[in-house]
Amino acid sequence: MSADIAAQVRTGLLSVPKVLPPHLFYDDEGSALYERITGLPEYYLTRAEREILEAHATEIVALAAEGLDGALRVVELGAGSASKTEVLLRALVARQGHGSYIPIDVSPAAVGHARRRLRAVLPEVHVTPLITTHEEAPGTLKRLAGPRSLVLFIGSSIGNFEDHEASAILRGVGEALGPGTRLVLGTDLRKSPDVLVRAYDDAAGVTAAFNKNLLRRINRELGGHFDLERFRHVACWNEAASRIEMHLQSTVMQEVAIDGLLLCPRFEAGETIHTESSIKYDLPRVRALLGVAGFRLDHTFHDEARRFALHLARAL
Repeated sequence: MSADIAAQVRTGLLSVPKVLPPHLFYDDEGSALYERITGLPEYYLTRAEREILEAHATEIVALAAEGLDGALRVVELGAGSASKTEVLLRALVARQGHGSYIPIDVSPAAVGHARRRLRAVLPEVHVTPLITTHEEAPGTLKRLAGPRSLVLFIGSSIGNFEDHEASAILRGVGEALGPGTRLVLGTDLRKSPDVLVRAYDDAAGVTAAFNKNLLRRINRELGGHFDLERFRHVACWNEAASRIEMHLQSTVMQEVAIDGLLLCPRFEAGETIHTESSIKYDLPRVRALLGVAGFRLDHTFHDEARRFALHLARAL
């Protein structure tokens, strides 16, 4: 674990309330668990987004390429395995015969798998992985990508950030790549809290294992002594913030030594670590977020059940 991440763990576990950043989920085991989550019956998000891409990828690529001189390049924030992105990359190759793809992710394993798979199924696409966080990506992107870029921020990943944080990430990308940069933004939509909670607390317990793996990672990489049986996965709906929250709740009063940090945080019985938020949007909130980031919303696409949306925007 890097010094930056160690510092984030220290700060987060000393905060009141305790909090840890969701990018810590994605070590090799966490990335594999997330891929399992995307196939769960309760987790509709991936299926809904894939439905939109399969129905509209050709149109999205055509609209994104409109007015551009030269080949379109695809950049993806939080690429993961890029399984849904393959649908759009096929449309890109059908239009221009070849493509360039820059997947950005914190998980080398996920990006490595995506690169190998795409090399086999879409050899016309040149893949240049970038292992970094969303926040750190813009500086490198200015050198790697430049103009004529279509940036993907899909999978509802934007919902992990407060609106000001999300706008700052998008603004950084737009400023790095320049006016006219195209953006496809994926957002989950507001719906019944029962449906939402089930999507983040599945019957098989895969999401619970994904959440607890964060503690297992701290044990392995920072010499932590978390007993995973003394924490439980909690998913709840926060109506005021329009978001699902995931927490790890201590079931007993305890102190947990973390040798690598020379730290021993205390947990009261029932106290939680807030590990993830996933905001659920309506269109006015999306439009406002994009506007603050310096983007204009041009088109919105929905799945048939209108559970999810992909928004095509451009940097001003």
